[in-house]
Order: sequence, then C-alpha cells, then structure tokens
Amino acid sequence: MATWTEMANLQPTVSKMLTNSIKKDRVAHAYLFQGSKGTGKLQMSLLFAQSFFCSYRDGIEPCHSCKDCKRISSGNHPDVHVIQPDGQSIKKEQILHLQKEFTYTGLESNQKVYIVEDADKMTTNASNRLLKFLEEPNRQTIAMLLTENGQSLLDTIRSRCQIMAFQPLNPQNITNKLMEDGMTESTARLMSELTNNIEQAKEISEDEWFAKARKLVIQLIEVLQDKPSEALLFINNQWMSHFKDKDLMNQGLDLLMLWFKDVVYEHVENESAIVFIKERERIQTSTYHWSKQQATEALSAILEAKRKLVSNVHPTLVMEQLTLQIQR
Repeated sequence: MATWTEMANLQPTVSKMLTNSIKKDRVAHAYLFQGSKGTGKLQMSLLFAQSFFCSYRDGIEPCHSCKDCKRISSGNHPDVHVIQPDGQSIKKEQILHLQKEFTYTGLESNQKVYIVEDADKMTTNASNRLLKFLEEPNRQTIAMLLTENGQSLLDTIRSRCQIMAFQPLNPQNITNKLMEDGMTESTARLMSELTNNIEQAKEISEDEWFAKARKLVIQLIEVLQDKPSEALLFINNQWMSHFKDKDLMNQGLDLLMLWFKDVVYEHVENESAIVFIKERERIQTSTYHWSKQQATEALSAILEAKRKLVSNVHPTLVMEQLTLQIQR
C-alpha cells in the first residue's frame, strides 16, 4: 500500500490538498478524482480511507499495520465499500445496495467510505440514485468517485464533489516506480517513454510481441547501417509482418523515434537522457553513421510518417518512403 510520501511524488498537488484537509479536519463529504488510467486514483482513495479510519496514524500517515489499515488494503473492511462496473456499466441496483448498506450503523464506528471506480460508466438510473445519495450527506461519510472522463458525469453530481485533477505521471517518477517493482533500469526507462500508465507499462514489458518489436527496431538500424541495399527487403519481409496495422505500426515508429533521439543525445553528450541504455555501444556506432543533423532529420521524417498513417496512406508505402529518407 502506498504512503503519502510516495503519493506526493506521484501527484503532489492532489496529495497536498488531501493531506491539508486531514490536518485541518476539513474532509469533504464527496470527492471526484479525475485523470487518465494509471495516475494513482485508486491508490490515493484507499490511502485516504486508511487515514480516515486508522487510530494509530502519525500525523497524516496511517500506520499501515493495524486491523483497519490491513483490511482496507486487502479490500475486506466492513465500512469501506468499493463499487466497480458490473460488466460494461455500474447499475442502479449496485447503488441501491450501497444505500441499503449505509442505512445500517457502522459495524465498528459510524464512519463509512465508498469508492466508485469508473464512475462515468454509471447508467442514467444509477447516476440519479447516486445524486440523491450525495444530496443527503452524512458528516462521517466520504464518497470518492474515480473516473477518466469527469465531463461525462452529471453536472449535478460534479457540483456536489470536490474535484481533484490527477496529472499524467512524470517519466522519471514512472521509471523509479517500475524499478522499485523489480523492472530493470533499461526496460523501465523505455516503458516510461512509451506510456505514463504504470500498469500498462508492466503489461507492455511482459508482452512477447513488444519484445520482438524492440528487436526488429534494432535489426532495422543495423540493416540501414551495414546493408542499406537490403533495407526495403527487410521492411517487406520482416517489419510489415509484425507491425500489421496502423496502431502496431505507430508503436514501431515510436520505438524508432526513441532510437534516433538517443543518437541526438549521444551527439550532445546527454547520457542521462538516453533510453536504450543497454544498447549504448550500438547508439555510439549510430553516431558515426548519422550526424546530429541527420538524426534530427530522421526524427522529422518519422513524425511525418506517423501523420501519413493518420491520413490513411498505405502502411507499406509509408515505411518504404521513410526507410529511403533515413538512408539519404
């Protein structure tokens, strides 16, 4: 379970606002946590619940070891209710069940917390039932609504919540977090450049398709450097069979772009910014083949290739043209 120190590194503004409300005993009855997937909304809501229930907290920090903290962490606290979509949506019956639960006296205190994940997926009837619930707040009840799309919620629900905007995670923070969770530095750096979603980063790093994609990018670079006459053959025989549609092709181009950024970083001796750190020798070799100016031009060509994909230019034609531009 996260600590407030960790959350302050991931979401400094939201963490400060919430911890101040705890210190001043001015906790709102309803919060709307909005931000993209993987920005720490659920972690923050559970940590906030722990601070709300923990009898042994040190200032704002819950002890993380008492009965209340452990049960919140494991999802077994009788007075902390987490609602998730049932299939594709959160249904009226789920909100009715929640309301029924809250008519009972707290099993161990009068405090209650409910967390609604993917709150934007509530049906119209569920939203109306929740609104009624929010209109009759209890001093010792906290609601936390989590969403990637806050604008899709009823304005009347939004107006009754204190809105907390979760920002995209800082790449260095993502790298550090992934390394703490056991990922190698080279893989963590690469993942943090490709996504600001920690869970998605873990999924990508374990994907066999991605491992091969990474290998193909390095192979393409070697072909362009050592056997340029075979580059188009490589594109048609190996590259296109792996990057089969526009989305996959975009991922390949993202990796290729990171490579040429590393070439530029190597030229300007900005070692700390290099992503492909395990391939440092290959990056150095690439600097002999592409000057800083040429690497910068290659980056522009890759961006143009990505634009062509959006404009529905045939992917094979896009890659063939890009390959010829990089070879010049």
